[in-house]
Amino acid sequence: MSQTYQPKKRRRARRHGFLKRSSTKAGTNVLKARRRKCRKRVSVQ
Repeated sequence: MSQTYQPKKRRRARRHGFLKRSSTKAGTNVLKARRRKCRKRVSVQ
């Protein structure tokens, strides 16, 4: 049986990156919430 998680930098950035988050209303809310909590990383860079 193979591993289910095959990490790729590009896919990670495209799916969960800053631009993707900024482009949607829900994503913008996520960024706001993480900024409010003073997270070191707001999104995947």
